[in-house]
Amino acid sequence: MTKSSRSKRASGAVLPVVAGLFLASGLIRFGDGTAQALAQELRGMAEHAAASDHGGAADHGSAADPCPPPADIADLLNALKTRAAELDAREAELDDRAATLDIAGEEISKQMASLQAAEDSLKSTLALADQAAENDVARLTAVYESMKPEEASALFAQMDPEFAAGFLGRMRPDLAAAVMSGLDPNVAYSISVILAGRNARAPKE
Repeated sequence: MTKSSRSKRASGAVLPVVAGLFLASGLIRFGDGTAQALAQELRGMAEHAAASDHGGAADHGSAADPCPPPADIADLLNALKTRAAELDAREAELDDRAATLDIAGEEISKQMASLQAAEDSLKSTLALADQAAENDVARLTAVYESMKPEEASALFAQMDPEFAAGFLGRMRPDLAAAVMSGLDPNVAYSISVILAGRNARAPKE
């Protein structure tokens, strides 16, 4: 109920009371007992009207209180809240997984770097070993070249043909020929076949 409606209601209830009071006042002047009774009746009507107006205002105040939503709307709101909570939990779980993957990725990167460093170190070690072996073979070849051909031939006759071919292929051609001439013909032939096969597999350019 609006303010103007309450005002109209209050004025509608008061006007008859006021008129009645004027009437009672006129009757009281005549001193009649009936007039006194009527005046009391009118005062009662006025009190009742005031009480009714106060009760209407109270009813209006209670009507202004918010009403709870309907059951179907309340169910929908609860479902939305539950879904929002589930999405928040899922998002938190995905964030945790992403953080775990980041940590794992960093660890893998560190391990890869360590493996690469170990591989480089191994290559360096092998290169040093190969160089050392090459130096040893070169020095030993020089020793065989400095020997007398008959002494070198006797030594090469005891070697495996594959091993002997490796040294003879490094020696100066004239010195290698002198050593080969002092070998058994079958041994010399075997060494010659190995050397020929190596030369055939060598790149031409």
